[in-house]
Amino acid sequence: MSTGFDVSEVIRDGKYVELTYKVTDRRSGHVLTRVEFPLGYVHGHNEILAPSVHKELEGKSAGDVIAVAIDSNQIFGSRDESLVFSDHIENVPEEYRQVGTSILMENDKGQTRSFLVTQVDDETLTVDGNNPLCGREVVFTLEILTVRDATKEETRAGGAIHAGAAIDPSLLRPV
Repeated sequence: MSTGFDVSEVIRDGKYVELTYKVTDRRSGHVLTRVEFPLGYVHGHNEILAPSVHKELEGKSAGDVIAVAIDSNQIFGSRDESLVFSDHIENVPEEYRQVGTSILMENDKGQTRSFLVTQVDDETLTVDGNNPLCGREVVFTLEILTVRDATKEETRAGGAIHAGAAIDPSLLRPV
């Protein structure tokens, strides 16, 4: 019986890999983010995920599903509460008054950082400049869709990345 996957290729340096993944909060089980469209990269040339995830992918084939637990603090550093701000709702433009809205802010040195609106009520709005996964123990569950030799163009480019992760803003409350 055919599974539809080519299992003759295994992930190693120089292989083009397409996969989908979801990130789940280890404690609550809530899915924090998921890639809905295949994400493509050249293994060993374009490390797009955490090093521990890439290590776990080594030797796997199309059709494999793996789960890798990660302490997000190792990737993003510790949560920095000085990056969480609240302000009176009337000081915030209407277009930013929705949980999940991303706001690009600039400091007096010209450096920019993206902040997410994490809480809105009748009086205040709260934004958080920490990575949404920061401070969480998460599990990456990856489904490997394709493993094949990378073309010269893909290797030069590091692979074509087609995915855009969508983070569910309702799950971005402080942990």
